[in-house]
Amino acid sequence: MNVSMHKADSISHAGGGKKLNPDNGAPSVKVRPVMREEPTDEQLLSEYRGGDKGKFAVLVLRYQRELYHFLVRFLGDRAAAEDVFQETFLQVHQSADQFDPQRRFRPWLFTIAANKARDLIRSQARRPTNPLSAAISPGDEESGEFIDLMQAAQDLPGEPMEREELQQQVQKTVMGMPEHLREILLLSYFHQFPYKQIGDILDIPLGTVKSRLHAAVAHFADRWRASNPGKLVS
Repeated sequence: MNVSMHKADSISHAGGGKKLNPDNGAPSVKVRPVMREEPTDEQLLSEYRGGDKGKFAVLVLRYQRELYHFLVRFLGDRAAAEDVFQETFLQVHQSADQFDPQRRFRPWLFTIAANKARDLIRSQARRPTNPLSAAISPGDEESGEFIDLMQAAQDLPGEPMEREELQQQVQKTVMGMPEHLREILLLSYFHQFPYKQIGDILDIPLGTVKSRLHAAVAHFADRWRASNPGKLVS
């Protein structure tokens, strides 16, 4: 008997009379792509400190939008916000070796930015008057709570001109607040830092965070009532 024919018959019987195709005989296996986890801020800074200079650019890009918007809202001036943004990351570069790896990078970054912004305001002869750049969310139709005016999650319903007018009024109200009340309002309601991290950023106790935030909301409400009598968000 021909050996090659014998092997073929054996394969045929093993397959139940069906010839097995080595390409189709095994079940197809879908290989899922391996998802790489994004490095944390702290890991990026650690790698930068270790000599990987490209990681610093990653950190800058990661916070370019959020930190810049915080500074625009705080200072009310885009050009000044750009300058302070650059100064903030220059300070990060200069202080990278002193960063405590047990801390969170984001509150540390905002601490530097807030300090730089306060220094700029104090160095100016007058407070900036450009409008705050921020969106407004709808208020509660029943209660008309003032806190709803300071949330930036959604657009208001209504005509575009009405939304723009209300945004400008809220911007003017917030920019007219004292510096220490404005900054805590921005950190809490626009950037949603928890109380403890706000305390770290502003270097104040937790109890002071709560009382100052309460005072900021009350101050905003009083100013809003004075300049917009009887007007609520609908």
